[in-house]
Amino acid sequence: MKISSRTLRTFTALHTWVGLVAGFALFVAFYAGAITLFHHDVQAWQSPHGIHATAQTLDDAQHLLDETLARHPAARTHVGMVFPGEEYPIAATYWQEPSGAWRYATTEHPEGLDEMPGGALTELVNALHYSLGIPVAGTYLMGIVSLLYGLALISGVVIHLPRLVEDLFALRPGRNLKRMWQDAHNVIGVLSLPMHIMFAVTGAMLCLVMIVMLALDPLIYRNQLMGALGPAMDTAPVVAPAGREQKIGSLAMWHERSIAIAREQGLADFEPAYLKLANAGDANATVEVTGESAGALGPLGSVAMNANTGAKLATQLPGERDANHATLASAYALHFGEYGNAWVQWLYFLLGLGGAFLFYSGNLLWMESRRKRRQAEQGRAPLWMARATVGVCIGVCVAISVAFVATQLLQLPALSGIDLGFGVSAACFIAWALCALWAALRPPIRAAHELLWAAAIATALIPFAHGIATGAWWWTSAAAGRWALFAIDAGAIAMAVGFGWLARVTAHRMRTGEANSVWAIAPMPVAARVEAPQP
Repeated sequence: MKISSRTLRTFTALHTWVGLVAGFALFVAFYAGAITLFHHDVQAWQSPHGIHATAQTLDDAQHLLDETLARHPAARTHVGMVFPGEEYPIAATYWQEPSGAWRYATTEHPEGLDEMPGGALTELVNALHYSLGIPVAGTYLMGIVSLLYGLALISGVVIHLPRLVEDLFALRPGRNLKRMWQDAHNVIGVLSLPMHIMFAVTGAMLCLVMIVMLALDPLIYRNQLMGALGPAMDTAPVVAPAGREQKIGSLAMWHERSIAIAREQGLADFEPAYLKLANAGDANATVEVTGESAGALGPLGSVAMNANTGAKLATQLPGERDANHATLASAYALHFGEYGNAWVQWLYFLLGLGGAFLFYSGNLLWMESRRKRRQAEQGRAPLWMARATVGVCIGVCVAISVAFVATQLLQLPALSGIDLGFGVSAACFIAWALCALWAALRPPIRAAHELLWAAAIATALIPFAHGIATGAWWWTSAAAGRWALFAIDAGAIAMAVGFGWLARVTAHRMRTGEANSVWAIAPMPVAARVEAPQP
């Protein structure tokens, strides 16, 4: 396939600038997203209940639901509940007050809490992944970034298509750093291209679904979007209260009936995970039970029933969904690897780290392409790009590790007075801001070296903080067969070793690298190097 040089230059410029505009956000999304893949494991790791408490029973959950409905009138209109199980050993209810604030309750705190118990860390990392931690607007921002990401992928394919086979496995280490980084960037980008296209498409879909629906409202929904939104997104039909009181069924009945209905549709291993109950105590009360079925693309499905009698109202289960639910469920499962086993999870983890490397290396290539090889003074744009790359990219690695450490330390009795959600978020964003400030004030190569060591130390502290706070050291977790806890601690140790290795490589570049570069500490003027006597 012949591509003209003019077309190639156009797509190269497009690829470069789209990558630079979206690269920082995508680095954060991919690095945090790689951790989010182990959401269930981190959920158990961050909570003392994941270690010390045995899973509650349906009887315990029933007592909590009854007390929530009795103590909180707003919950009778609509309440959600997490079934006790492997991910959440303790049951929890959640509902929205008339003020709009969400409240959460457990058997230990039936009065209600402002945040989900034990969910501070996973919610923070997930928020960094899909919104950069920016409320509301961040989700739409990441949707736009996903579209730019797709544009960068298309332009990258056009650039490398003429030499695809020749350059695919070319990895040429040596003194030519630009060529080495280019080769690594190309190999990872091409080999993981199908998955990156999927990430771009599903990311844009999940983040911008509401924007698309609002745009199509006049054409499809005839300005009745809000009324159509419930049936489009939920399984249970919207039923007005009858105004007649009636005793609702039990959790055990809903649990049993949802499994039976799923089996009638050919799903032998449906496992209920959470429910949504509407109009509790009314004759028209409905309950929607969502569960997981292994071996399906989009394993999450739901069964809607009359909450009083258990009669089936509707289902959205794998294999028998409408187009809307099938699309959203498949997009979510593809984006987060929910359709596979642990091998798929680890593959996605490696793809997440590889994606973060793509955007980091793209910035390095941009800076290297603008290096003035014959003068010590480099341009301001490459210098500030180097500082931003170090501060934002390495900084978020430090910040997330600090959040892991803070999660455990803030649960110590001496620090129990500090709100956990606020404390973890504050530790993360303050650490990130300090890293960005440090990178702005130091020569880029020194800042990179120092922040990589900071990342190594902060990450190495994760298993120590876990052991100190809970007594579950990584070796005791392994001996007890708690492999989820062991995987988090052992993974942190491996990541710390990796950051330490990168710090040593950076130190070598600092000592032996070319002087005329934004990565030089104090470049020697060219004239001085020319006149220097040869040994």
